[in-house]
Amino acid sequence: MVSAQSAEHHRRPSGKRPPLPVKIIIAGGFGVGKTTSVASISDSTPLTTEAVMTSVAAGIDDGSLTPDKRTTTVAMDFGSLAIDEGIKLYLFGTPGQDRFGFMWGDLIRGALGALVIVDSRRIEDCFPAVDYFENAGVPFAIGVNRFPSREHYTEEEYRWALAVDSAVPVVEFDARDKVSVRDALLVVLDQALAFAQITAPR
Repeated sequence: MVSAQSAEHHRRPSGKRPPLPVKIIIAGGFGVGKTTSVASISDSTPLTTEAVMTSVAAGIDDGSLTPDKRTTTVAMDFGSLAIDEGIKLYLFGTPGQDRFGFMWGDLIRGALGALVIVDSRRIEDCFPAVDYFENAGVPFAIGVNRFPSREHYTEEEYRWALAVDSAVPVVEFDARDKVSVRDALLVVLDQALAFAQITAPR
C-alpha cells in the first residue's frame, strides 16, 4: 500500500526542468549517409522509412557510386540525442530524391538548424539542400562524409564549389561513427544558437 506521505512525494514537482528540445534537419542528396548518421547517433531506436529500391527507382536515381545501396528513404528518418541535461536534439532526416521535395516544408517547420551531408564524388547532389536552407533562412553546416574512395578537397575548395558564405562551417565526419556524427551536430547546434541570439528581439 502506498502511504499518503509517499503519494505526496510523487506529486511534488522535482524542480528539474525538462531538456530544451532542438529540432535539427539532416539533409543531402541520395545515398550520402543521412539514414546512417541518424542511426549512428540516436539514443533510442531510430524511426526509418526505408523501402527497397525497385527497378523503376533504379532507372531514376543514380546509384552508380553506391552500388551496394538496396533501400531508400521515402518519407523521413527520426532519432534523438540528449546532449546534456539541458538540451535534447530531435533529428529529422530528409529523403534525398527531388521527387520527395514536396515534404520538405513540413519537415523543416520548427527546425533550428541543419546538417547538409556531402559526398565529394558528387558535390552537385547537395545543391538543392544548400539552396533550400539559404532561402528558408535556416542556419546550416556542411558535413563532408568520409567515403572510402572519395575525392579529397580543402575546406575552401568545398566552400567555393558550394558557393556558401564564409560563415557556414564545413566539417569532415564519418556517418558510421557516433562520436564523429556528434561532433558535426555540435557544430550545427553552435550555428543555431548563435543565429537565435542574433535574431532574438531586444
